[in-house]
Amino acid sequence: MDRTMLILFGGVAAILLAGSITGAVLKRRVTSESGRATVDNLNARTKAWWGMVAIFALAFAFGKPVTIILFALTSFYCLREFITLTPTRPADHRAVAVAFYLFIPLQYWLVYADWISLFSMAIPVYAFLLLPVLSVLRGETNNFLQRTAKIQWALMLTVYCISHAPALLMLQIPGFEGQNFLLLFFLITVVQLSDVLQYVFGKLFGKTKVAPIVSPSKTWEGLVGGGLSATLIGAALYWITPFSPLQAGGMAFAIVVAGFCGGLVLSAIKRSMGAKDWGTMIEGHGGALDRMDSVSYAAPIFFHLTNYYFTP
Repeated sequence: MDRTMLILFGGVAAILLAGSITGAVLKRRVTSESGRATVDNLNARTKAWWGMVAIFALAFAFGKPVTIILFALTSFYCLREFITLTPTRPADHRAVAVAFYLFIPLQYWLVYADWISLFSMAIPVYAFLLLPVLSVLRGETNNFLQRTAKIQWALMLTVYCISHAPALLMLQIPGFEGQNFLLLFFLITVVQLSDVLQYVFGKLFGKTKVAPIVSPSKTWEGLVGGGLSATLIGAALYWITPFSPLQAGGMAFAIVVAGFCGGLVLSAIKRSMGAKDWGTMIEGHGGALDRMDSVSYAAPIFFHLTNYYFTP
């Protein structure tokens, strides 16, 4: 891990330390029931962030192979949560097994091999066509369209989309060689800070619900306040990217909007199944997919914008 990464992770650790101390103080001082619930939520988010930062720091320290393995495991757990919450039938088990044990390793091996063309179409073309065939061969037609679409959606969101985060390491950007880990840091930092800041602004100023049935906690005030704050932070981080300050702000804005849409869509899927969280992996804060829902939309948008505008 080079000096820039050490500075960045040191800054994140300092912010988290300040957040942990603030949370501990507030927990002792706040007495109202609603206030305690808010403080407990913030403390749970901070605790989860400590774990995530430690894992990412370890991955960045050991380089590309460990980073890819980390995201492959993340996709595995996210896909498992999706399939668990949206149960399949015995006729679909062969397709589900192929999704787990063929397309997850294949997708992340393609990232490791820098095979960007096949990476871009392996799942949306070949998996899209193959998985329904594996299900239909079992001869069960009841709810075939819904069953097939569910598996395809699960693979797209949890594997294909999330894999675009480590795929940033494949991009060949002139004058930015050997620094692509900083792009991954930029993406994860902006998308997660956006989530946290939207929550904070929503709690402080939120009145107008964006989609009250889908996600009661999301407000326009939170989206605008948190989104603009994350965009400004992204612009301030231009020095770790190949972007100018204005370009970094534009990229951060695209990440914020895409991440918000991802969170909203994944929340709608949860609500349709009558669930509050995707799982219980992260204590007090749901499952792996609850933390990666924004990344699933933001990663491919950021990857393709960067690839289109900044690679030859």
